[in-house]
Amino acid sequence: MNTKNNNAPLGIFDSGVGGLTVVKEINKILPNENLIYFGDTKHVPYGDKSKETIIYYSKQITEFLIKENCKAIVIACNTATANAHKDIVELAKKFKIPVFDVITPVAEKVGLELNQKIGVIATKGTINSGIYKKKIKKFNKSIEVLELATSLLVPIIEEGLVNSDISKETIKYYLANKKLSNIDALILGCTHYPLISKEINKYFNGNVKIIDSPLIVANQIQYYFKKNNLLSDNTNKGDLKFYLSDYTNNFEKLAKKFFGNEIYLTEIKL
Repeated sequence: MNTKNNNAPLGIFDSGVGGLTVVKEINKILPNENLIYFGDTKHVPYGDKSKETIIYYSKQITEFLIKENCKAIVIACNTATANAHKDIVELAKKFKIPVFDVITPVAEKVGLELNQKIGVIATKGTINSGIYKKKIKKFNKSIEVLELATSLLVPIIEEGLVNSDISKETIKYYLANKKLSNIDALILGCTHYPLISKEINKYFNGNVKIIDSPLIVANQIQYYFKKNNLLSDNTNKGDLKFYLSDYTNNFEKLAKKFFGNEIYLTEIKL
């Protein structure tokens, strides 16, 4: 495997459609990069699964992306980051492949730039790990971080029910929780959640700063690639390849909405 090939793809994975929000931002900021995305739609959601199960699925997907000659791996899933980051890094390290996650750059930015009351909504698996509070407090010990598990949101998004009465009522139910009262900013601690960010912002009447995790992650990758001379020298737009562990209509619909109709989904059994 030639890890020094700058035109090798960047591998990105998530439990389902959520990671497409990360792909969208990377594709916007680094349009010449070849991207491979793996959505583990067969096993979504990850948030209610055991740590061991999440590690198992994450390592399988990482091995697949390594075989596809990816020059870097992006864990575009908060739950996988919270539970399997160490294992994925160890696996990728054998091939000298850098690993990016969706929590560390967000925690750093929030910790260094904000000194307010911060809310975090995420899956049960991410919240139970306490990872956001731990990482943010590394950069700012005095910051107040309030975490809330919002487990029903991923299934609602995966079912294509964004902007439905079900999603609106569920969002209202969660955001009315006392834990989130009087917060100044809200971290969407799941890559699925930017797909409902407009509904969330509407609930708060624009009075709470919504932290855009995918954009922060994409900026970090661009900075790292420039610093380490890993940018693609493609002059044309990079290729986008999408792999799924189980085909779903909602995934295809969302992928085409983000990237146009000329995309192809490949179902693959790991």
